[in-house]
Amino acid sequence: MRYVNILLGVVMVAFAAVQYNDPDPYVWVPIYLVPAAWAFAAAFRLPRIVSKPGAALLGVCVLAYVGLVVYYWPQAPQFWRKDVWWVEETAREGMGMMIALGVLLVVSAAALTARNRRS
Repeated sequence: MRYVNILLGVVMVAFAAVQYNDPDPYVWVPIYLVPAAWAFAAAFRLPRIVSKPGAALLGVCVLAYVGLVVYYWPQAPQFWRKDVWWVEETAREGMGMMIALGVLLVVSAAALTARNRRS
């Protein structure tokens, strides 16, 4: 799981890096860097995530990102099709939020697995 989390962290940093020409990078750079930080923490500091404060903070982040996915859910029909998301920024934003939530869920699964191994 360490390598998976490193890869996901690098992908999220790359997502944040390409926001330089976005009209609102001050919103999207942090949205992508938070899951990146959690992924790197899961790769290199997993015991801190498994701790009660770490698990609680991760849970808050996951819940916040679930709310953000609902908020940014693409309204465009068939938003997953390339000809739609290539044109619609809202579709890309919604899909980016889904990916960010997916990264947090992978981190949560790694933390849960580590916690179950300790028990």
